[in-house]
Amino acid sequence: LALAQELIVSNSEDKSIRVWDMSKRQGMQTFRREHDRFWILAVHPTQNLLGAGHDAGLIVFKLERERPPYVPLGSSLLFLRDRTVRAYEYGSGKDQSLLTIRRSSGGSVGGHSGSAVVRSMHYNEAESMLLVCTDAEGGTYELYHMPREAARGGGGGAAEAGDCKRGLGSSGVFVARQRFAVLDKNRHILVKNFQNEVTKKCPPPHPTTDMLFPAATGTLLLRADDRITLFDVQQRKAIGELTAPAVKYVVWSADMSNVALLSKHAVVLATKKLQHLATLHETIRLKSGVWDGNNTFLYSTLNHLKYALTNGDGGIIRTLEVPLYLTKVSNGKLFCLDREAKVRVLQVDMSELAFKLALHNQQFDQVLRTIRRAKLRGHAIIAYLQKKGFPQVALHFVTDEQVRFNLAVECGQIELALEAANKLDSKENWTRLGAEALRQGNHQVVEMCYQKTKDFERLSFLYLITGNMDKLAKMLKIAEMRGDALSRFHNALYLGNARERVAVLAEAGQVGLAHVLAKTHGLDDLAAELETALGEEGTAQLPKPPCDKPSLLVPPVPILRDANWPQLTVSKDFWENVSANDQASSGGAGITMGMDDAVDDLGGGGEGGWGGD
Repeated sequence: LALAQELIVSNSEDKSIRVWDMSKRQGMQTFRREHDRFWILAVHPTQNLLGAGHDAGLIVFKLERERPPYVPLGSSLLFLRDRTVRAYEYGSGKDQSLLTIRRSSGGSVGGHSGSAVVRSMHYNEAESMLLVCTDAEGGTYELYHMPREAARGGGGGAAEAGDCKRGLGSSGVFVARQRFAVLDKNRHILVKNFQNEVTKKCPPPHPTTDMLFPAATGTLLLRADDRITLFDVQQRKAIGELTAPAVKYVVWSADMSNVALLSKHAVVLATKKLQHLATLHETIRLKSGVWDGNNTFLYSTLNHLKYALTNGDGGIIRTLEVPLYLTKVSNGKLFCLDREAKVRVLQVDMSELAFKLALHNQQFDQVLRTIRRAKLRGHAIIAYLQKKGFPQVALHFVTDEQVRFNLAVECGQIELALEAANKLDSKENWTRLGAEALRQGNHQVVEMCYQKTKDFERLSFLYLITGNMDKLAKMLKIAEMRGDALSRFHNALYLGNARERVAVLAEAGQVGLAHVLAKTHGLDDLAAELETALGEEGTAQLPKPPCDKPSLLVPPVPILRDANWPQLTVSKDFWENVSANDQASSGGAGITMGMDDAVDDLGGGGEGGWGGD
């Protein structure tokens, strides 16, 4: 088996798997099962995976931990490779060794024995102290003092570690400038000074606490089952608590205002007081994360680089060929470590992330710049904008006229909807546009929509309530040309034309009603003609008018006749101004021209807006 070194893996009937170092000719690790014997072994050709078959089934495991211990420090990165603490400067790309630490060894650890594995690493910049936590003997810590010239990245190669302070503890973190906290085997919190002397001992708020994570000065994050507790060391009490599934890593933002809690398959974002912001679930195991500002968190899974915003939005930035551990993001560059503890720099496209963040912060100037520069497209971004209540922004992403029409109607932009409807020219779209325009009181567009759909009844009623008697008279003529008696009667009723109504009733065979109508409205000449047509016998059976002096009821003419109904005067928002500027620069036809054409078509005879009929 060839990994970082030449190894041999063997199994036997003593219920163990043993790992041997070929160069040193000695055993390194031993894995045991209490009740099963191992029989077969298989090694993955490219990954650090080993499969072993035993009496009860099959297990797959790793021989060594692949996550490199590291500590981001703002402008630089501290990480551990081959027992050497190294520093990488983000600006210059300089990578140099600082300190060589001794290899720890211990007995049986979690069912196997061998050299200790570093689980975490923490650095105190003020005092140049390095705290390394390993899994030796069930959990140990080692406290090193780093020379200040080495901590500053001075030359001279790696210095040998002097005497370090060691102790037992499942985890340890710095809690103050000259103090660090350790969780001992009895699950008590021990606060120690740099001479490794206990200065304070306090029980955690939950007896099942099994891990410490760093927090602001004087506080700790404690993991207990499926919850994280913010613990004040000085007051010895919990000041905040949040439910989160089995947290493995904690990442703070630069100003310590927000925190990300990473578990096996979930990311939980919270404030510094552990007030919940958002939770994102993953089906693939999470590896690492880093904050970009205070509202954006980037994290890596086994094969993807993703992002999460504090409002709960997330997405994929790119695919990863190999698992990477993120350390810093700046100006489109992502710094990370691979499993060989080598620094990699990736160029990442943050357009979608920047767009959603600017939209969340309502920085519409930045949103517009992102749209024009990044050329974001696709149904996913349109659906996102509709979901978030920004259909007016989605209008700048679409080229499909039907989608553009739907968005324009949704956000109430009649001008854009009319432009798209003219290009699509479908009855369904004209009907929807007419309903929205009527809701807004834009009767000019309503008129055009009714003309396009040949909705004669609604069009006549529209002319009635807007007081357009000239066009209402034309509607009467059109109804007569169409041979629609009911439409003729309605239009004559709207116009107050009793003579036309008498004629309609007479032609429909309702001579009696026609006679009553003529008598009621004082049309004696028409009444006489009807009596002659009925004869004496028929005239005798006609009912008499209901009163002696009837009067013709004519609908009142509205005060506003030409213009649209008045609306509340409001200033246009940012996106309405952008749409207006875009429409002006494109030289598109306005609404007025379309209205005039439609009005001409109304009285144009055989062709135009009414069609051949």
